[in-house]
Amino acid sequence: MRAAYRTDLHRPLDPNLAVYGAYWNRGVACNPAAIHAKARQLAPHIRGVWAVSSRHRDRMPPGVPYVIEGSRPYWRAMATATYLVNNSSFPGGFTKRPGQRYLQTHHGTPLKTMGLDQRAYPALARKADFAKILAHVGQWDFSLSANPHSTDVWDRVYPAPSDGPAYQHLDLGYPRNDVYFTATAEDIAKIRAQLGIGEGQVALLYAPTHRDYREGFAPDLDPEHLARELGEQYVVLVRAHYFYGRSAGIQDPTGTGRVLDVTAHPRIEELCLAADALITDYSSLTFDYACLDRPIVVHAPDWDAYRTTRGTYFDLLSGRPGDTPGTVTTTSDELVEAFRTGEWRSPASAALRTAFRKRFCPYDDGHAAERVVRRFFGVPFASRGR
Repeated sequence: MRAAYRTDLHRPLDPNLAVYGAYWNRGVACNPAAIHAKARQLAPHIRGVWAVSSRHRDRMPPGVPYVIEGSRPYWRAMATATYLVNNSSFPGGFTKRPGQRYLQTHHGTPLKTMGLDQRAYPALARKADFAKILAHVGQWDFSLSANPHSTDVWDRVYPAPSDGPAYQHLDLGYPRNDVYFTATAEDIAKIRAQLGIGEGQVALLYAPTHRDYREGFAPDLDPEHLARELGEQYVVLVRAHYFYGRSAGIQDPTGTGRVLDVTAHPRIEELCLAADALITDYSSLTFDYACLDRPIVVHAPDWDAYRTTRGTYFDLLSGRPGDTPGTVTTTSDELVEAFRTGEWRSPASAALRTAFRKRFCPYDDGHAAERVVRRFFGVPFASRGR
């Protein structure tokens, strides 16, 4: 297979072929998905094909072209595509050719340490291959940023090679967040109905990130307890991190439908649109959800352990405007009380959210995908410009 790939490296590049990948070839998702969708509108001559691993091929939407990672068609596409778009990396490695354009979109605003900064944390450093990381960075032509904070971090932790050209930062916002500005009330009502959220119910999305120091999904709150304490008006949607598979292992023993495992739902953006508030910890989803200007509750019982083992770029729990997105709780009782008293949507919490949005969502306006497609694929702007 690799011999055939080496042969394909001598074939001409296809000027109208783009290969997309997301989350180490887990399927159609995140910024690459939004870019692909917009490219089909603005640059229909560009044929998009997705790289997907064999174990995730069942996640591919009908009608979306794809190639299986490691297959003959995969290597031919990687060898001949002019455009490469990924939010992580293409597993297995590939030889980037002169004339190919690689856009690294990333998949979140960094709160936790990334890239070379992980060298300061032994548990992380033992697992990381920093030479491989730097080799990957050397392939990038463009690095997408959602905010100035991200640009500063990416520039430091993913340095361009000293013997090659530096990649360009695209401070254009996150395409995956466009839907938060374009979805209609009818769209949201339809999503809520499909999820089984009753009319008038308050939907709380609980979406914690993974822990490097834990095995498996072990949430820091009991969603069943939370639902019982808050009453019939509330429904709790539980979304486990994708590292833990397609289920959070959560059941609703009462049979009331007020605790829903939505881990297998294909689009996290739809879950955010459906939710009246987000309960999270250190997940980068916090930064995306802020675009909706809806309440965010940070539930972080293990903040000290997380900060010590993983490292963070700022203190999410400090209460400082710009650092903290809303109400903070560290125990189950505090979390329940925050909802019972209304603190979760108080003026003080709203003020924190406003400062957080100003810092981390300055470019998001519903048009990020268009800006990226026009810049990366060279599609001219209309005369009105943007």
